[in-house]
Amino acid sequence: MIDKVEIPGKEMFSPAKRIGELLTEQFKKDPHFYFFSPDETTSNKFDKIFEVEKRAWGLEQQPWDLPESKGGRIVEMLSENVLFSVMTGHLMNGEQAMMGSYEAFFPVITSQLLQQIKFIKQSRMVAWRRFLPAINLLSTSTCWRQDHNGFTHQSPALISTLLSVPSNLANCIFPIDDVAAEEAFYFMMESKNVVNLTTFDKNDRPRYIDSNHANFEFVNGGASVYDFISDDNPDFIFTAAGDIVAHETIEAIRIIKEDMPDVKIRFVGVNSLSYRAIGTTKNKLSKERFLELFTPDKPILANFHGYPETFENILENYTERRRLRVHGFNEEGSTTTPFEMLRRNMASRYDLAIDIAKVKNRKDLVLKYEDILRQNHAHAVQYGEDLIK
Repeated sequence: MIDKVEIPGKEMFSPAKRIGELLTEQFKKDPHFYFFSPDETTSNKFDKIFEVEKRAWGLEQQPWDLPESKGGRIVEMLSENVLFSVMTGHLMNGEQAMMGSYEAFFPVITSQLLQQIKFIKQSRMVAWRRFLPAINLLSTSTCWRQDHNGFTHQSPALISTLLSVPSNLANCIFPIDDVAAEEAFYFMMESKNVVNLTTFDKNDRPRYIDSNHANFEFVNGGASVYDFISDDNPDFIFTAAGDIVAHETIEAIRIIKEDMPDVKIRFVGVNSLSYRAIGTTKNKLSKERFLELFTPDKPILANFHGYPETFENILENYTERRRLRVHGFNEEGSTTTPFEMLRRNMASRYDLAIDIAKVKNRKDLVLKYEDILRQNHAHAVQYGEDLIK
């Protein structure tokens, strides 16, 4: 429980490590809890769980192996399909479990996942069927941070798939930091008869909000104003869903405030999306609340973790397309530096700042920001690191 964040964005923590700590606590208190992962528990930074539980293993143990036993409740196998099948069987017994994987490889289970959603939909119509624990998927090693694996490991496709299913039984959750990731974990563990896909970076990220703020977003339609970076009577509304793109959006606002101090901006953070809506399946953002947060008519500049059209289609359910300018992952990937990934997909802080500079007819700033992007590209190519952190 984090009661207060003194300086938003100053301290750095890993959302994945916090999830690992929470998984560890869950193993301790629930002897029937299982965790499934295709040999990526350690690389995804969930490895604290090995301090309290062993990996399931039926072969002879070697000296270099992790703690293993035939009765281990950490199940690792390089087959997402098998893992998902076993996990759903465990859930059908009414016992909780979670599955973690690289974001780019979760789409491997798409067909199975959609079939399970169909089962959930049908089972809810049968009076004697009990509600089952949610299918909880922890998605990390995301498209924005694959410094050594490259384009093959960059795909947010499952997000778009789940948000397009009309049965309205899937939540896509985007915690902005480790505190929000903790609240997302609690939300997932309490959920029934639904799919939760929670996506977050495994590296250290800035901490922006306290526990009360993180909880407020879940119970108030999945969105909120971030006062520390927002102005009254804004000229533009900035919004983001996803930790890395939210950070870029906040940094873009700082740049704009420095170079164009007359421009007033409000930042609305989005922590969850569901079918045709901001928020979760049980607590969608109303159109009335949308107008309060996003105003009735101000331009909206959005930055999304996944494909921009996915977020744009949801925003269109609340307002007119002409108000929207949406950035996101445009299927431009490589083995490159973190900021270069953002630049390649036009989702960096300077790409967002360019949008506002163009609206304000500040050609000098457009040239300035474009030059900064070129400089970072040249530096990253030559030295393998970013100028911009």
